[in-house]
Amino acid sequence: MNHTITGEDFSKIDLRVGTIISAIDFPKARNPASRIQIDFGNESGIRKSSAQLTERYEKDTLIRKQVIAVVNFPKKQIANFMSECLILGAVDGKDVILLQPETFVYNGLKIS
Repeated sequence: MNHTITGEDFSKIDLRVGTIISAIDFPKARNPASRIQIDFGNESGIRKSSAQLTERYEKDTLIRKQVIAVVNFPKKQIANFMSECLILGAVDGKDVILLQPETFVYNGLKIS
């Protein structure tokens, strides 16, 4: 079900580009996942996220990948971990394909 939003609604979402700086197993997650740290530059800093990326990505291949994430989402407790942002991806069942810039951009660059 699709819900229409306004331009004002969309402007409330703070989408930023960041670079993954670490990815480790998250065995306490209900579904296979990784605990990820992302550098969003000076303004947004380093944020943590839990992501179910294990179908397509090995942890070591995630390092230095740039991703797009919502950085003004409320923090969410996942098992014993506090997720601080929402990484965006195209979802096909359990497979998640990361949304990424086509070329390198500076960490923290705003998406609009």
